[in-house]
Amino acid sequence: MARRKDIVSRHFSRRFQAYMIGEGLFVGVAAGAVVSLYRLALSHVETLLRAIAAAIQSNWAFLPLWFAFLVVICGVVCRLMVWEPYTQGSGIPQIDAEVIGRLDMPWWRVLSAKFVEGTLCALGGLSLGREGPSVQLGGMAGKAVSKLMGRERGEERLLTTCGAAAGMSAAFNAPLTGVLFAIEEIHKEFNAPLIVSVMAAAISSDFVVSQVLGVRPVLQFVFAADLPHHSYAFVIALGIFCGIAGAAHNRGMFWMTERFDKISRHAPYTRLVIPFLASGVLIFLAPDLACGGDAIVERLAQQQSLAIGTIALLLLGKYLFTTLCFGSGAPGGTLFPLCVMGALLGCLFGRLAVSYLGLPSVFVTNFIVLGIGGLFASVVRAPVTAVVLAFELTGSMDALLSVSIVSILSYVTANLLQVDAFYEHLLGRLLGNMGHKDSDRLNGNGEKCLQNFVVGAGSECEGKLIRDIAWPKSVRVVLIDRAGEEVVPTGSVKLQALDNLLLILDANRQDEVREQLWQMFGSSLTSNWRPKSSRLRHQIRKLRAEHDSR
Repeated sequence: MARRKDIVSRHFSRRFQAYMIGEGLFVGVAAGAVVSLYRLALSHVETLLRAIAAAIQSNWAFLPLWFAFLVVICGVVCRLMVWEPYTQGSGIPQIDAEVIGRLDMPWWRVLSAKFVEGTLCALGGLSLGREGPSVQLGGMAGKAVSKLMGRERGEERLLTTCGAAAGMSAAFNAPLTGVLFAIEEIHKEFNAPLIVSVMAAAISSDFVVSQVLGVRPVLQFVFAADLPHHSYAFVIALGIFCGIAGAAHNRGMFWMTERFDKISRHAPYTRLVIPFLASGVLIFLAPDLACGGDAIVERLAQQQSLAIGTIALLLLGKYLFTTLCFGSGAPGGTLFPLCVMGALLGCLFGRLAVSYLGLPSVFVTNFIVLGIGGLFASVVRAPVTAVVLAFELTGSMDALLSVSIVSILSYVTANLLQVDAFYEHLLGRLLGNMGHKDSDRLNGNGEKCLQNFVVGAGSECEGKLIRDIAWPKSVRVVLIDRAGEEVVPTGSVKLQALDNLLLILDANRQDEVREQLWQMFGSSLTSNWRPKSSRLRHQIRKLRAEHDSR
């Protein structure tokens, strides 16, 4: 009880935000250092891969040794995945599950295994990105800092979110994208301690990476001219096109993952050997398709020299190979390949518009950036992050209006096609694969955490007395902040719109309770919130029923 009082008093301290900024900076430095080393390792092994391919092409007698080497790499990666199963895939769904309290990953095992696995997959030439692993590495760095400082489970989740933001920032050299991605995709809520600590983590992480790798963005495109408003019919068409392409991307990824799930004998060895052997062939036949996609980005810098058919083949080949690699469960992400495919999609659209619809060729680069934002928004369903990403890729606010239009239209189009958001679907799969042992371990310690909720205008709680509200089990109102004044939450206090409530929740049922509270406090426009993924909604209901039965 004394420990809990200390946590509450610390939360109310005027220095609390300063504490959170300090901890966020600490997490950002740790995550930035880890991801910097990870990016350096990937850069070196990709250079080594090109050298190996050149050596084999000069003497084909080494080809059998190359495939034997790939089988060995595949075996090492699979052995590490068996040793630490939570390193499978990109790592972002695992961080989502950690933040909502459904996983308690061993940070040192995940850090070490994911680092080595990602490096070996890059050496094997698999079409996987560094952003997903960077988010998981950063999140685990945040968890390590939390353990070092002796924080409770609720604050540990917040620092894990900070680490995820720092990892995304370090992977893209884009701190604002890291902040928005962590809030919009992972934590899915806004409060002052979260925002200041996440911003501190992302900025400090970007600073560390810039000292090691320089300040140049991972993707950088410069507009020759601003897109005139009379050309915005093309922007609208691209938004719808990106929405359809994003839905097709997700459906294909999910289908491939389900096909690989049926390969159960001697898994994961029998699954991962397929993309490794495919990579062994493609590194000679189509080397641009290997690894994350840096070679394609370099070719897009001189897109005028690329034929429309070549662009289309690169887009199709990159998608198919990325789908094969990711569907196998190989430890690597899809965000960077996704951005590369978005750039190819925008370039293809722009070149077709130039050839057949009279668009001036100087605007093709604009459509490359719009394609990245549009495909990101439709696949991940994070349109705000997509807009900020496009801004940080160009360093210019000139594309703000056009990329906002593309992101909104692609987001709405993908939703209308009723295909699950990418990471919510993967999170639902992960929760569905969790055994009772995981749930029992996470539901037995009785920890509490603090959460802020704002009473929305028109919500069901506005105008009600606290004692008349059907609060979820284990929820207690600690304090009400009303226009800067602290109100003691007695039963006779009537809640008003924009009241900021500090609540104590059961940390192990946090994800279930938060959905109920969002329904209660949401405005009339947002009170019908629910997860976009039908699979995730099903798993939440299932986990609730399992918890209630115990």
